[in-house]
Amino acid sequence: MEFALSNEQQMIAETARGFFTENATSERTRKAMARDGVDHDLWQGFCRDLGLSGIGIDEAAGGAGLGLVELALVAESAGATVAALPLLGSLALSAQAIAAGGSPNQQAAHLPCLLSGETIAAYVHDHQLTANGNVLTGQSRFVFHGASASLLVVTSNTGAWIVRADAPGVTITAQTSMDQTRPLACVTLDGATGDPLANPAAAIARAHTAGYVTLAAEALGGAQATLDRTVSYAKERVQFGRQIGSFQAYKHRLADMMIEIEQARSAVWWAACAVDEGSDEADLAVHAAKSFCAETFHMCAGNMIQLHGGIGFTWEHDAHLYFKRARAILSALGNGAWHREQVAMRILGDAA
Repeated sequence: MEFALSNEQQMIAETARGFFTENATSERTRKAMARDGVDHDLWQGFCRDLGLSGIGIDEAAGGAGLGLVELALVAESAGATVAALPLLGSLALSAQAIAAGGSPNQQAAHLPCLLSGETIAAYVHDHQLTANGNVLTGQSRFVFHGASASLLVVTSNTGAWIVRADAPGVTITAQTSMDQTRPLACVTLDGATGDPLANPAAAIARAHTAGYVTLAAEALGGAQATLDRTVSYAKERVQFGRQIGSFQAYKHRLADMMIEIEQARSAVWWAACAVDEGSDEADLAVHAAKSFCAETFHMCAGNMIQLHGGIGFTWEHDAHLYFKRARAILSALGNGAWHREQVAMRILGDAA
């Protein structure tokens, strides 16, 4: 597969990169972390002013009519700045689920508010959820930005529903989590009434696919940012009368990071392009990308802390924002072992 960005895709990438570089500053991110983990002004600017929230959703459903390649471009730029936005839970999971599996009435009722940023949604997946008609009982302890959500997309192995966060029987408790830029919440449903999505299988499949690609692209952006920042530091820091970047051991670590990042970049574009083109490899590619990119980001973020020396170990340095995001992505939507198992099953079949 030969892959190259079109002029339109390059423009989207440049626009997103410029927006996040200028606006998703460390100061703003840390202020959001001290509140609910959402930079609300940045979110409004992203959704309304920049107009990129509809990427990856068909025009018929109110989106921009583009695909996961374009969504990955945006997610990569957001990941490079560790932006405190509900991009994953509200857009990549919930909005994608409603766009793929919701009825026209459900799409018309919810997607405009989600894409404008007026409403934040959270995606709740519970394998053990029980449904008595449309009355739901279950619990999920790891819901991205759940405490900030006013709408829930609840899925299980048997169905998918839309539930208001303030509905009777819904309890949302904020959790203490490692990555405060993407806080988690425990969502408990005790007889809550849901509005069933018209096509739950399509909703779940699309949400998970978009979620895997988004996380892989975020990890790619974060890994590249850790390398870029470490290279800049290596040129500035002088030890024993030389730039520390001139020492061979230091250069080897940077080279290792670059090699892994370039492989991760290929994995992201393979996955996003395979999904958009309806390739038979799409399912395999998204699992491979999520596993490989998450582990690459984690390795690069750890190297960033070590290669910055003493300053890298202080909380005031942004290296910790990247490391905590990387560690959270490792576990989000399935850990690396689970995704590699999915890859093995698709390649080897029963022999796996």
